[in-house]
Amino acid sequence: MGETEKDLIYSEGIKAGKRIYYFDVKQSRNGDKYIAITESKKINEGTMDNPHFVFEKHKLFLYKEDYEKFVDALNRTLGVAKGEISVAELRAQQEATQEAEAPAQTEASSEPAVAAEPAEEDKSEKKSFLDKMKDIF
Repeated sequence: MGETEKDLIYSEGIKAGKRIYYFDVKQSRNGDKYIAITESKKINEGTMDNPHFVFEKHKLFLYKEDYEKFVDALNRTLGVAKGEISVAELRAQQEATQEAEAPAQTEASSEPAVAAEPAEEDKSEKKSFLDKMKDIF
């Protein structure tokens, strides 16, 4: 499918040295919105005397059914990178989650699982860019 102006709903670019990151909200033919994340990197394929610049692009498409999992994983990863969350703490949480899910998977239940409502103090926290993007969809 060729890209047209009407496919693009919103775009935001972030310059970072020789790279630019684009966050685009697009709409498919069937009306579903999705996110395209593009990394564009300026590369000199010429010489110092005769530079020839090209842009190498890498794209990632994120569809609505994956928004929550993507944002959760990115927030955890950012937390580790910023030193706000320890890897040991995350591994312990993952193990506890796996252990809690194991018995639930073996039990045959016809009722769907219901997610717990977030604590009130969690709702009052300042929203990140990704949280705002989740609210759009």
